[in-house]
Amino acid sequence: MKSEELSDSISIDGMSKDDAIVYLMRCYGEEIKRLVYTFVKNWQQAEDITQDVYISLYTKLDTFRGESAVRSWIYTIAINKSKDFLKSWSYRKLSFTDKFTTNQKESAHSAEEGVIASSEDQLLYRAVLSLPLKYREVILLHYYKEFSVREIGELLSMNESTVKTRLSRARKVLQDSYIELGGER
Repeated sequence: MKSEELSDSISIDGMSKDDAIVYLMRCYGEEIKRLVYTFVKNWQQAEDITQDVYISLYTKLDTFRGESAVRSWIYTIAINKSKDFLKSWSYRKLSFTDKFTTNQKESAHSAEEGVIASSEDQLLYRAVLSLPLKYREVILLHYYKEFSVREIGELLSMNESTVKTRLSRARKVLQDSYIELGGER
């Protein structure tokens, strides 16, 4: 069953709080971790934030009224937790120190790593991750997670026209970035 089909049929009504969290973690655990990673670009931090997402879900499970899909609710929490992390002092300190270690590691790549890094998929992946957050989030939610413009507007608390504008601008920036990284037009 595809994730979209699964998400439409998920209902946590009638489950105990513990069973509902276990069920949601099984259904969305990896998907949420990958979503969070697209924001923070660090697997360890993505795992930590994903745990925070499920802790929040556990504590707020009784406040879920069913006015939106469970998937939208979980995504909203994950996106907000990711953005909170990106605003935090610890992230700013971490990104500052990472700039120094990244520069030192770049010169030590092997020939095999160079070939892999130049593949088209890797170029596109790097281009998407290099987008500013406001563009990266709409691209990922629309193309990778297959949310509609309306759903993205609800998730990010913005007008549909704003989502459409950001998608359009993001496509342009992504195309330029992809070509700059060595991709074909």
